[in-house]
Amino acid sequence: MTRRHLVSAGLVIVLGVAVTAQRQAGNGGEEGAESRDMRLVGHSDLQGRSAYQPEIKRQGDRWIAYVGHHGGSKMNPLTGREEPNGTSIVDVTDPRNSKYLAHIPGQALEPGGTAESGGAQMARVCSGATLPRADKTKTYLLRAYGNTANSAHEMWDVTDPAKPTRISVIVSGLRGTHKSFWECDTGIAYLVSGQPGWRVPRMAKIYDLSDPAKPVFIRDFGLPGQQPGSTGTPPGDNGLHGPVSLPQQNRVYFAYGFVRDGVVQIVDRDKLLNGPKEPTEANLLYPQISRMDMPPSVGAHNVFPLLRMPIAEFAKEAESTRDMLAIVDEAIGGGCAATARAMMWMADITTETKPFGASSWTVPEASGNFCARGGRFGTHSSHENFTPIYYNRIMFVAHFNAGIRAVDVRDPFHPKEIAYYIPALGPTTFCTPGGNGLPCVKVIQTNNVEVDDRGYIYAADRAGTGMHIVELTGAARSVANFR
Repeated sequence: MTRRHLVSAGLVIVLGVAVTAQRQAGNGGEEGAESRDMRLVGHSDLQGRSAYQPEIKRQGDRWIAYVGHHGGSKMNPLTGREEPNGTSIVDVTDPRNSKYLAHIPGQALEPGGTAESGGAQMARVCSGATLPRADKTKTYLLRAYGNTANSAHEMWDVTDPAKPTRISVIVSGLRGTHKSFWECDTGIAYLVSGQPGWRVPRMAKIYDLSDPAKPVFIRDFGLPGQQPGSTGTPPGDNGLHGPVSLPQQNRVYFAYGFVRDGVVQIVDRDKLLNGPKEPTEANLLYPQISRMDMPPSVGAHNVFPLLRMPIAEFAKEAESTRDMLAIVDEAIGGGCAATARAMMWMADITTETKPFGASSWTVPEASGNFCARGGRFGTHSSHENFTPIYYNRIMFVAHFNAGIRAVDVRDPFHPKEIAYYIPALGPTTFCTPGGNGLPCVKVIQTNNVEVDDRGYIYAADRAGTGMHIVELTGAARSVANFR
């Protein structure tokens, strides 16, 4: 994390003093890291693979991390073979001594393709004990395979996480995949897919995976104007990025357009699953409760509902709670000139048919001279675990070269950062293209974050640095609901 694109010798001296002072204030247990009220617990290098989404699940007495990867290839020491990046499986029961168990190869990087092609970026895991019609003794991995032509969604048996076996290919022949959502208590899955014929790279293919060995297709879904046969400019930039479903609330939240022209859609789940299926404009509108169109420079990369939030300031008033929706934009390109600042936005959805923007949060660039460091600076994603330890209290946000940021959202109209951790560069960190005239540099690129039900925070690095496991300390820890 120490390298920057510097424009003068004078600036090198000034930044050097600032960073030294910051590190002396406490680096969380990792030489070269930068932190406040957050410390390192453990680390896995993930074989140096570019990492996207971590999913952490308890399996019996063990805690297992399933990490999706971008395209590329690395040597797998467990097999002695070079393997296309796919899915890493890591035992994090003792996060201080994690154990790499297995790597499931993904789709090979297409010739001349970027890291966004190939790989197996996304993973979701459900226990058969909760799925309605599954083998109760098994654990299942739903993963995306590839992100280009001939990509697919697969189902794997990971009951023994060291020996994963593929059960089936749910759907193949897609133009791309992305961040699906799987309801473990019902089995309904929203598979983000590049369906041929649709006018955007990604939409939702909805399946009943309550019996993972026997997938049942339900319907295709997207915004009106994205479906085959529609006209005009399709809404939502590159289509669907990721949904979040709350079956108990009868709601599904969809995020479209990850870097610009973002659209957030709130959908009635029952109408979505049981209403008319043919993707006509009328049928696509039927389950929609509301739609929030973002400004042209703002994307909707992922969303996270924060419902029935008690607002301390309103405690004496008739309406003392609010329903909110965190919307996270994605920073792209190198440096800071490629796009507008990618931030986390808070929308008030208490009246679902009339959502409105309530606040925003970002890392001040000058706090770490982040534009000069190279790589991306800005938000990418938030955690998605609903654990009571953090729900309606703290949001953890991946901020690329600004690392992991912890944001106190108890007052969602004034979100406040309370902790951060920027990992140090490691031996597996590779060079990130600078963009906008900046040179290629080695720089932290925290891509995704997740938490587990024990309260540990996991950060996956896009630049091959691996997965860091951290925890809150000091005043920040008191905001959480540890019992």
